[in-house]
Amino acid sequence: MLLTGRSFRTSRLAELPSWGADAATLGGDLTHTEGTRSVRRTIHRLEDGSWHSAGDLCPWARVIVFGWQDLAILNGPPAARRNFIDGFAARLYPGHLPALLRYRQILARRNRLLHAPGGDSRLAPWDEQLATTGMELIDRRRRAVAALATELARVYPTLAGARRKVQIAYRTSLGEATEPAALLAALQARRAEEMRRGLTLVGPHRDDLAIDLDGSDVRAFGSRGEQRLLALALRLAEVMPVTEAAGTTPVLLLDDALSELDEVVRANVLRESQSAEQVFLTSPEPLAVAGATPWTVDSGEVRAA
Repeated sequence: MLLTGRSFRTSRLAELPSWGADAATLGGDLTHTEGTRSVRRTIHRLEDGSWHSAGDLCPWARVIVFGWQDLAILNGPPAARRNFIDGFAARLYPGHLPALLRYRQILARRNRLLHAPGGDSRLAPWDEQLATTGMELIDRRRRAVAALATELARVYPTLAGARRKVQIAYRTSLGEATEPAALLAALQARRAEEMRRGLTLVGPHRDDLAIDLDGSDVRAFGSRGEQRLLALALRLAEVMPVTEAAGTTPVLLLDDALSELDEVVRANVLRESQSAEQVFLTSPEPLAVAGATPWTVDSGEVRAA
């Protein structure tokens, strides 16, 4: 929450303050090689009942989170994989998130025109904007996937303790095209079908991420254990590219990451996670980790173990 302005457990700000509270404040210090920076965030309820978050942003601070919801990357719908790669791309490229929000606004406006009588005559300027912004997103996603693939090929076998070949690839209906003209042509080619269905059928909002383990689609044929370990490996594979992009090592948050893993794999995960300078690891049972500071959470209170 301190680094990103949101919780990885929920997108609803109303669920974060204490019960019955109208506001909450969170503060902390971020330490960098050049010094320490204090960061503060507030959440408060507006008069209309909605909630607003405000606070400082730190351009060099990054955080990578693993939680049970990351299994959706492997066994969930395409939207879960698009959200994953967009989150990773946003940590690499500061302009990715603003472009994504702009694309979604353009897409929503275009879909409304597809529903409106005579809307097809007003689509041209929105098609051009969608094509330009859409190819910008696709380009960043492709570069992000390429960076992730290199690290993932190393991280997963390291965690599994066995020689396994894992591959990820960005899948788009535009093939290898890189120019907005390709997306614009694809939109025009599907115009009749889009008008009939009232939906934009081409663009980065329809793309997916292919993930193979030893030549098989892990989404369909991977065991639950393989999927869980691969989801964790995807997060750990983010550390090096994000470090290189931001110039600082990200904080790593691992929420119950060791569940359902055998002792050998657990040891491999702990060893690999040390590539991050600061790691928060939660577990339902006590852990003996060399050099770690243990804390316990009981009845909503955090205290030194």
